[in-house]
Amino acid sequence: MIRKNKNRGYQKLRVWGDAIDYFVATCRSFKNFPHKRLTTQAISSTDSVHRNIAEGYCRRSVHEYLNFLNIALGSLGESVSSLQAYRKAGLLNEQDFQQLDTMAYKIENELLKLVEALEKKREKGEWIDRLVTRESNTVCDKP
Repeated sequence: MIRKNKNRGYQKLRVWGDAIDYFVATCRSFKNFPHKRLTTQAISSTDSVHRNIAEGYCRRSVHEYLNFLNIALGSLGESVSSLQAYRKAGLLNEQDFQQLDTMAYKIENELLKLVEALEKKREKGEWIDRLVTRESNTVCDKP
């Protein structure tokens, strides 16, 4: 059962789902990695991507949302840099590198598009930063 409310709207974002998939794929690729500290760092940076997308969304402020999306982009950059280094050091095989790099590239582009769309909404004043958009004090009397 999927629980729904306005605060969980991030779960409808393709980029959030893709970031979860990236985290899962990273966990699988690093499951038997011989260097535990590097494994922890690799998994932590990918875990940060989906978490920051969700946290920014839940803050309701477009300014904070954009800040958290930029943090997610930073974590993604950290992750990709690690993948490059591990591959170059011979610690990560080419197949795992290609899979993870392709996923990260897709997420990066999705995040950049989301940031751009939110910046446009902010500029146009189209962002609503509260959960309750309309209140009414009118009482309806039935005859």
